[in-house]
Amino acid sequence: MKTMQKYSGLVALGSALMASLPVWAQEVTTEAAAATTELVPYVYEKHVNQGDVAWMSIATVLVLLMTVPGLALFYGGLVRTKNMLSMLTQVFAISAVVCIIFVFYGYSLAFSYGGSWDTYVGGFSKAFLSGVDATTLVPTFTNGVWLPEYTFIAFQMTFAMITPALIVGAFAERVKFSSLLVFIVLWVSLIYFPMAHMVWWWGGPDFLAEQQTAKLIAEAAGDAAAANAAAANLAANGLIWNWGALDFAGGTVVHINAGVAGLVGCIVLGKRVGYGKESMAPHSLTMTMIGAALLWVGWFGFNAGSNLESNAITSLAIMNTFLATAGAGVSWMFAEWVLKGKPSLLGLISGVVTGLVAVTPAAGFAGPMGALCLGLFAGVVCFLFVAYVKNMLNLDDSLDVFGIHGLGGIIGAIATGIVVNPALGGAGVPDYTSIPGTLQVAPYDMAFMLTAQIKAVLFTIAFSGIGSFILFKVVDLVMGLRVKQDVEREGLDVAEHGERAYNM
Repeated sequence: MKTMQKYSGLVALGSALMASLPVWAQEVTTEAAAATTELVPYVYEKHVNQGDVAWMSIATVLVLLMTVPGLALFYGGLVRTKNMLSMLTQVFAISAVVCIIFVFYGYSLAFSYGGSWDTYVGGFSKAFLSGVDATTLVPTFTNGVWLPEYTFIAFQMTFAMITPALIVGAFAERVKFSSLLVFIVLWVSLIYFPMAHMVWWWGGPDFLAEQQTAKLIAEAAGDAAAANAAAANLAANGLIWNWGALDFAGGTVVHINAGVAGLVGCIVLGKRVGYGKESMAPHSLTMTMIGAALLWVGWFGFNAGSNLESNAITSLAIMNTFLATAGAGVSWMFAEWVLKGKPSLLGLISGVVTGLVAVTPAAGFAGPMGALCLGLFAGVVCFLFVAYVKNMLNLDDSLDVFGIHGLGGIIGAIATGIVVNPALGGAGVPDYTSIPGTLQVAPYDMAFMLTAQIKAVLFTIAFSGIGSFILFKVVDLVMGLRVKQDVEREGLDVAEHGERAYNM
């Protein structure tokens, strides 16, 4: 049975998250695997590297920078002047509320043992950070390398803060602030935390080595009960982790999850008053550009920090975050230039954010050229959706949350199964169990990887879509989601908050 300390959660999808292994590792041979039956039970020591702690502390602050002020300014500049302050308030308030919820019970639901429900969600054993102090540790992706648990909690908390904040852009300028806060509390509790558990919950490399060694020894000794117990422990991970799907930094948990919820929200709330008849152009592309730039800077913490260590895979994630982002920004800009006649600043920065989204699940798995190709492809596809398909569907996704985060996340998540291929320059899929205690690259199987990625994407779409629809409807029935028409025309700044963004 796993101890809670050994089974403290990690940040990235099972196989996927094992990306810290060196890409030059040799394939495991049958003889080497067989030799492990002669091993004594695996024993490990916990080592904390001060450089890892320093890097993860910086990465955590960078992810906060993405949200406030980055996302707040990005969204705020895209709405009309009369709604600027409301957008800033929504993003800031969501960040603060979710920060508190995460330490109350969110961390426990996402990253603790959940008993018979462990495949889907954690339990409450770490509610209010019970059992956590300055001495407790969580594993990384390298045998023997651990982090202070507080460092891991703070890093994961910033992910929980930004994800629901992404949703509000889809139905900007028409939602009641009180109803929004109630929806967000329900959404992170019932959608986000279970998704994080299903994608990122596993025992860690040392626990896998311990259980695999125990299983091999038990099999050699003919002890079926002990072998079955070890096998059960090896499989007691999150549902999507067990499928073998890869998600380095949140393609499913963050972007598809939020993008689909936003799409459902904009449909449930309906179109803005005057949509398609009145000008709803962004009031300050200067603010939006500043926000996009802060998002790009903060995203290095988001992607590279998801490695949990400061090593070569961290460097790879940083390089990929540069190249995919630039590629998507350039491809969106040129696609718009060719099809619309002019390259706009809004198009360029929308492409930049698309690239950041698309590379998120692949950041530590793709090679640099694979990341660049991913960005170039995602930029064009997301531009076509935002410029043409959205209008054909008559969707008032105010700030293109689904067109950028939802669709970009889908593209990135599926493509991760391709760009991870070492033959294409990828880092390969890690294998911790063939030879316990070592980091090996498993043989690449495209059919398996694409199947796993597509399953993860489809599950996320269904889970977030159906769950979000139910929550929107419940909140709407109990307290109403949308402001009155005269309030919407006046603007949410004054009507909802009694303030204006600008004094004129």
